[in-house]
Amino acid sequence: MGKPVAIQGIRGSFHHQVAQDYFEENQIVLECNTFDSTIDSLISGKSDYSIIALENSIAGSIIPNYALIDSNDLEISGEYYLDVQHHLMALPNQTIEDIKEVQSHPMALLQCKVFLKTLPWIKLVEAKDTAAVAMEIRDANLKGVAAIGSKSAAALFGLNILAQSIQTIKHNETRFAIVQRKDNNAGSKPFNKASLKFTLDHKRGSLATILNVMSDCKLNLTKIQSVPIIDVPWKYAFFVDVTFADKKDYIKAKSILQIMAEKFKVLGEYKNAKL
Repeated sequence: MGKPVAIQGIRGSFHHQVAQDYFEENQIVLECNTFDSTIDSLISGKSDYSIIALENSIAGSIIPNYALIDSNDLEISGEYYLDVQHHLMALPNQTIEDIKEVQSHPMALLQCKVFLKTLPWIKLVEAKDTAAVAMEIRDANLKGVAAIGSKSAAALFGLNILAQSIQTIKHNETRFAIVQRKDNNAGSKPFNKASLKFTLDHKRGSLATILNVMSDCKLNLTKIQSVPIIDVPWKYAFFVDVTFADKKDYIKAKSILQIMAEKFKVLGEYKNAKL
């Protein structure tokens, strides 16, 4: 077994669930407080992989995480889609009416916004990690405080579930990237999806031209995200995901895009998890 897989959060978190599902059930995990620290563990060699949430079907993209992968020159080697079911949980022998405060990660609070509006007396408090809140409720015996998290977190920390599947949209998926240090042999592995980054000149039709190249080369654009370039006002980088049936089509498109786009970069080539 190699070095640990770095996750943002602790055991019982959704990142931990992805580590268990994507890798072996007994895979060693390195718990990290922030996404930055999971990346630091990769760069320092403390871990071989890092699991990074990239987007959610309700709340959208987590843009800073794209920048983390890009700016540290790391590589996306895989992806995983997790059906995220959020549950409201608290210490035993309490009802929802007893709860005065709900603590959770900002993304979890956003994904459960409609349900939480039905509880106007409850104070919402942002926290770093869903499972860490559940653990703190148990350790500090916090009555009147609830967490939002997974069923595994409730079981792990001995909390009762007061309301199940409270996310606004019942089918709620989060896409996670499996990130590693650059691997010179990555291109030899089978892949049918790629994550790319490029910038463009401020010229009329420049983005349309790039998209036409992708279409002509039979690439399916599954994601496009613009991100501001911090030191150049009003100029944007584009992060795109493409899938393809024939690797030759992708290689042809890549060679054209390298000429047409500014600062073209491949962030990862890997298997499409949605097949």
